[in-house]
Amino acid sequence: MSSGVRRKALIALLGLAPSGGLVAQAAGLPVRNAGIGTGIGVAVDAGFPNGAAGKGWAVGATGSAGLGPFGVTASVSHWKPQGLSALNSVGATGNLKILGGPLIPLSVTLQAGAGYSKVTQQGFEAPVTTKTVHVPVGVGIALTIPNPVFSIKPWVAPRLDVQRTTISSDTPAESHTDTHFGISAGVDLGFLSGISFRAMYDRIQGDAHPSILSLGLGLRVGL
Repeated sequence: MSSGVRRKALIALLGLAPSGGLVAQAAGLPVRNAGIGTGIGVAVDAGFPNGAAGKGWAVGATGSAGLGPFGVTASVSHWKPQGLSALNSVGATGNLKILGGPLIPLSVTLQAGAGYSKVTQQGFEAPVTTKTVHVPVGVGIALTIPNPVFSIKPWVAPRLDVQRTTISSDTPAESHTDTHFGISAGVDLGFLSGISFRAMYDRIQGDAHPSILSLGLGLRVGL
């Protein structure tokens, strides 16, 4: 097969590359921007992408740290798209609270993040490696509603979503960049013990509308 034909075949494999990274900080999970919690937190989530996002299932773990208006998170995930090889990914965010405080239930948080995943699959003639770098940049708006038993925190986070995909095989690598508007939203139920339950939904605007629903459990310990 000629180099030009192989390159066209390689580009065609873009249609087989997992698209769910486009809607995830860590592949298969929503981008979360629910404000900055005080102290150290850990959480586990299970993600369920729709057909446009690759289907299958994902599991992930996130660690977070918050000190005043600044916060950081680090995530890892394992995602098994339907009919494709499983992939692992890592992601991180930096967060800055621009509105909110101990006596203010409403918070507004700026966030920038980066995620990375790599997967190798069998192509037409040789293995094909797909590397994805995902950069979400946006703002999160959260409202904490206290009550005697637990707090309720709904949140919504619009963002600019950039994904750089590089596919390589036995031909020179082919790369392309996609930029979309994305939005995620969710609700947290937090208890005085520091345990919380959370549900999240993420969606990318475009022709296919890939989206992810997730359910998770968190624990936070104040410093």
